[in-house]
Amino acid sequence: MASDQNKQTAAEHTWKGEGFAGLLSGKVAVVTGAARGIGRAIAVDMARNGAAVVAVDLAERVSMITEFEPATKADLEETGKLLEAIGGKWSAKITDIRKIGELKALVEEVEREFGGVDIVVANAGIQAFKSLLEMEDADWDDIIDNNLNGTANTVRAFAPALVRRGAGRMILVSSMQGRYGMKNGAAYSASKWGIIGLMKSAALELGKHKITVNTIEPGLIDTPLTRNDRRWSMAVGETMTTPPPEHPSEEETIRARLPRVPLGVPWLTPEQVAPVAVFLASDVAVRAGREGVEVGGFVGMGDYGDFDAREVYAGDGERDAVHRDGALRDDLRGELIGEFEGETPVGGVEVRMKGDDGEEFSGGVDVTLDDVAAEG
Repeated sequence: MASDQNKQTAAEHTWKGEGFAGLLSGKVAVVTGAARGIGRAIAVDMARNGAAVVAVDLAERVSMITEFEPATKADLEETGKLLEAIGGKWSAKITDIRKIGELKALVEEVEREFGGVDIVVANAGIQAFKSLLEMEDADWDDIIDNNLNGTANTVRAFAPALVRRGAGRMILVSSMQGRYGMKNGAAYSASKWGIIGLMKSAALELGKHKITVNTIEPGLIDTPLTRNDRRWSMAVGETMTTPPPEHPSEEETIRARLPRVPLGVPWLTPEQVAPVAVFLASDVAVRAGREGVEVGGFVGMGDYGDFDAREVYAGDGERDAVHRDGALRDDLRGELIGEFEGETPVGGVEVRMKGDDGEEFSGGVDVTLDDVAAEG
């Protein structure tokens, strides 16, 4: 469960889930990865807005490389209870998106039971972390197979059904980590960047059939993929010049995150992502195609590859300075000259910068890396 602090702060920005009467009325939505997290939230919100929903999940462990507990059949049943309480037509299906034959069989089953498909949300995904230098084959293959191949299988299996329907919506769930990259997350980032490329191409091919294709690109969301020691440690480490704790508390993680997110929340909830999917699935978004929508609480500088103060400055000798747009400044160099006990805009260190012209600039509690780089 999220902390009271997170709930209280996030509540100011939370869509309460009330549906717009008829927004998705008469539509049939298929949502993968619907047993919990973002997939469940999207399935429930679409049902609230009038759609019949098919909740799809494998509901068991996908890979041994993952460090979070897998979704279970009990989780999928709980999604079903939430859909049942709303009162619309729904169904839960166990399907492995890595197997396109199972997906094609699912399409036939949904068309028989529901009469067709209008909306497909390809959300199912896994995450694990391993540096490129330490990777075994499974660390790469399992993530690519599930996230990228599984999403492509979902598109390939369901696209003909949307064509038969005469129009439709495809919403592929990518990630801000796909767009910006992440240390020790090359496989996950590559899989999610691949989904963006898949979306761009699918939109070009399917547009003539009145099918729009878009991505949602969440940031840090309060799901089991985030709520685990490894992911929290990485989040805390983004703000430190020393190795992060292996088992940070929730409060430690929140304190590390808050200064970096302008909305003032450490992470978003799945329910805050779901309305974006509802909008993209609706007729209101009939001209919204081939677009990626970031949902991350306006993540601040330093996250996801803008720059990493630890990598640029936390070490002996000189380091390349990085512009606010991520480009290297060849004529500006930084040297670690001390640390502060409190938080600073440059990740807890003071830096001295020197341009090729010999002029020096110092950065500390009142000078950000952007300020220093701009001076050069």
